[in-house]
Amino acid sequence: MKKIFSLLIRLKQFIAIRTYDEYSIADFYRQEFGVTIGSNCRIMGKRLNQFGSEPYLISIGNNVTITEDVKFITHDGGVGIFRKEIPGLNVFGKIVIKDNCFIGVNSVLLPNIVIGPNAVVGAGAVVTKDVPENTVVAGVPAKRLMSIEEYKDKALQKGLIILNVNIDNQDKVLKHTHTDRSSNFTPSP
Repeated sequence: MKKIFSLLIRLKQFIAIRTYDEYSIADFYRQEFGVTIGSNCRIMGKRLNQFGSEPYLISIGNNVTITEDVKFITHDGGVGIFRKEIPGLNVFGKIVIKDNCFIGVNSVLLPNIVIGPNAVVGAGAVVTKDVPENTVVAGVPAKRLMSIEEYKDKALQKGLIILNVNIDNQDKVLKHTHTDRSSNFTPSP
């Protein structure tokens, strides 16, 4: 009976999660799993196990983007090999993401880390230690690539500033600028 009840709760959560978008999904994770999530956070992907087995050990600040398939690992399962010698041994650690951070696709965040404010974690990074504020990290294990100011300068050199373009016209803007980056593009109303 307990197993059936557990499955029904899981089914309810599975159905409920589909009703949220990437900004409102934080409400679902707060209510259902006890994750501490600040305001104006964007969480891409809708998975029930998004925040691992100890979601209450995770704290996310304001204005944070968590992209698809980020793994939050709040424990060290490897200590299981010592359980015959040391029964009950467990190792847990918090994951703290401060304000205004971006966590890239398929990143892995290991226990006992703090990602400082205004930090970017590149796609596929494995974060094993604290990330200083105003820093971009990437790699396995994650290492500092540049400051956030250097990243902004590179983005301004390579990037596009697209204002007042609806999603239907965005493909036109990108196709046009991809072929001729030096020209200006004004979408038709």
